[in-house]
Amino acid sequence: MRTIVDGWDAFELWLTGLPFVVQVVFVTVVVLPACALVAIGADRATRRFDTPRGRRDGGA
Repeated sequence: MRTIVDGWDAFELWLTGLPFVVQVVFVTVVVLPACALVAIGADRATRRFDTPRGRRDGGA
């Protein structure tokens, strides 16, 4: 566990040491798509709980 924490600390230190423009590009290219994928996955995982019991037509 300590190895993971040390690795994360090293990555965080590297990222915060970069110029601001590079940080913005990193967030735009890596973090925003990752957040979108997590949101899409959560939406798909919870979609099955949106319909009442016994109804399987997709709610249309």
